[in-house]
Amino acid sequence: MTGLPAAITRAPLRTFRPQDLADVYTQPNVQVHRLTRQNLVRKAGPGLYYTVPDDQDPTWVPTLEALAAGVATAVFGERVPVLMHLTAARLLGALPRAIGQAFVAAPRQHAPIRAADREAATIVFVARDVDKLDAALLPTDLGPALVTTAEQTVLDLTKRPELGGMPEECRAAIRVLLPRCDEDRLLDLAREQRMVRPLDRLRAENR
Repeated sequence: MTGLPAAITRAPLRTFRPQDLADVYTQPNVQVHRLTRQNLVRKAGPGLYYTVPDDQDPTWVPTLEALAAGVATAVFGERVPVLMHLTAARLLGALPRAIGQAFVAAPRQHAPIRAADREAATIVFVARDVDKLDAALLPTDLGPALVTTAEQTVLDLTKRPELGGMPEECRAAIRVLLPRCDEDRLLDLAREQRMVRPLDRLRAENR
């Protein structure tokens, strides 16, 4: 993209913070504001920005799931955060309608971030041991991101249906994902995460 340094165009998931450009600009915040006015970059949230892919119209916006992945990556580092819960269900095709929240597992707690490029959308962080989550890389509008597997997502939705205040959506997503799960892998994860009894109840409810 013309006019943008490699530090921006090659940022993981096309998302960056002005302080990441300290080696490029003497006044990163001033330069980023200039690029924003020129519509070369777009504000994702407080102190967070992303670039629109070259093949997209200037009015294009990424999905909230992609935005969450980019923002979390800019905050915590590449391949560290993991999209989880209903956000993972959405990317796995188990939640047909978009919702105004995105859920991200991160190695430490972080305040929610309100998306700056759309109305009423929030990125919610959940402190977890991300290295122990069963996750895989899935494509998003801004690039590949770690997303919990169907098995991990079922357990997460079962354990915390109140997260986000959408228990009915959680139950509906579970019904879609459960038949896709590898039974052995699901049981192994349930044992590791002390979820065997909830899993047994879940299976009984969905027979």
